[in-house]
Amino acid sequence: MNFRILFRQAAVAGFAAAALFVGMYPASGQSAQTASTPPSDKPYTVEDGNKVDPKTYNGYRRYHSICHTCHGPDGLGSSFAPSLVDSLKRISSDQFEGIVAGGVQGNNGGNIRVMPAFASDPNVMDYILDIYSYLKARSDGALGRGRPERIVAAKTN
Repeated sequence: MNFRILFRQAAVAGFAAAALFVGMYPASGQSAQTASTPPSDKPYTVEDGNKVDPKTYNGYRRYHSICHTCHGPDGLGSSFAPSLVDSLKRISSDQFEGIVAGGVQGNNGGNIRVMPAFASDPNVMDYILDIYSYLKARSDGALGRGRPERIVAAKTN
């Protein structure tokens, strides 16, 4: 078990869960505060609109093996869970990691929503930054729907 990850999760889980929940479910007529990512801080590389770096590609694979069952294909949400493409416009990577690690539970207009905690799932937590990179590229509009291609490094002779 990676203790750095566990410590970081414990430090941000409570705050992040509250921030994501509030950000995903603003009161009627209110808008959530938007956190923007400066161009130099983007955790992904997208070329030609559909080619991504290895970490972002791995994030796509991990997202679609675990997260999409509730959050829908391409992070667009479903009847079970909100759009992560929209949510990542309002939260930081630390908040995202805290939510995923600690889960979230709440009531949105009579709809009970529960997201389980994934802190003990190495298939999620060991790749959380990859998953975030994929979803952030989708949220920023840099990457479209569907399976991305991998950026192939130029061979040197």
